[in-house]
Amino acid sequence: MSAALAPEAERLARVGLAQLTEPGDPRVAAVVAEAGAQVLYADVLRQRADRTTRQIREDAESRLGGRDPADELADAAKAGLRFVVPGDEEWPSQLEDLAHAPALQQRGGPPLGLWVRGPVRLDTLAGSVAVVGSRSATSYGGDAAGLIAAVVARAGCPIVSGAAYGIDQAAHRGALGGGGTTVAVLACGADRIYPEGHRDLLEHLAREGAVISETRPGGAPMRIRFLSRNRIIAALAAGTVLVEAAVRSGALNTANWAGRLNRPVMGVPGPITSAPSQGVHQLLRSGAATLVTSGSEVLDVVSPAGEHVVEEPRGRERSRDRLSSQDRQVLDAVPVRHGAGTHSIARAAGLAMLTVASALERLRGGGYVEKDEGGWRLAALAHD
Repeated sequence: MSAALAPEAERLARVGLAQLTEPGDPRVAAVVAEAGAQVLYADVLRQRADRTTRQIREDAESRLGGRDPADELADAAKAGLRFVVPGDEEWPSQLEDLAHAPALQQRGGPPLGLWVRGPVRLDTLAGSVAVVGSRSATSYGGDAAGLIAAVVARAGCPIVSGAAYGIDQAAHRGALGGGGTTVAVLACGADRIYPEGHRDLLEHLAREGAVISETRPGGAPMRIRFLSRNRIIAALAAGTVLVEAAVRSGALNTANWAGRLNRPVMGVPGPITSAPSQGVHQLLRSGAATLVTSGSEVLDVVSPAGEHVVEEPRGRERSRDRLSSQDRQVLDAVPVRHGAGTHSIARAAGLAMLTVASALERLRGGGYVEKDEGGWRLAALAHD
């Protein structure tokens, strides 16, 4: 049985609009939501009088006369890309939450569609976790991102990131090292390699995971497209983990989008003297992010209650922890090297002599104290 697909006319209209408009334009998203992609595409081409449509068309003037949408789809398919749109069985429904989130830096709304290169289906990313952060990551940040991504991916939650240097790279590689799934969302065409230094990583993701972009094939990376890309990362994932972000880091934009979508935002603390962690610390201090220090804690935040319970860290249990409080009080009064009499130990413990005498016999039976010609002293087990 073949997978459900959106009508071909709808797909072609969305390809055409993607050619003529900038990714993440909230005006386009609003008109598409109200009138539909096919109506807007026809209106833009006909230059109708509607003010909003006219403004969209004026911005698209330099792109008019471009390629036929059917030809673009055909060439994309030859390059191994598919264009996933609402109505396709593969469409990730969590992206629709973008329709209800306010625009940020003049970007917003659900994408017209997503270009995808790679075998991982977008509808399998509902429980994924985004791990993002500084491009200028420290070794601490890279290690933290990699360890967290490995644990989360090993538990079956795909890792979403942006394939940038630093934290993004560490997250992708951590997920792969953990034997899990990871996908990259780019600010350029999904057929392009950016950054060039990550060619091997991106080509591996195109074979084993997925490379995703809202930008049409061949599109160049631009600052505004990074801002658009960030909302896709946040919207695909069930929660976003921020590892090292300076006060003006672009990764904070992704965290901001996650918050607008009412998705959990998590922050990994760094050294208090570390500039790359100042943005994370601000989110933690303001309560906008939940502090996490491990993949298990991330899973506890994004998973249904009780599915991933984090065991509270505890110090190593010592044998004396099993003693009663009174016996521990007596044991604390027993000297280490030179023996002491029962009276002396009773005075030091502040307890009655008969009480201390009984406790010392119990402690000797447990191997905590021993008696010689000088009196009572600690045995080897008491030092454990």
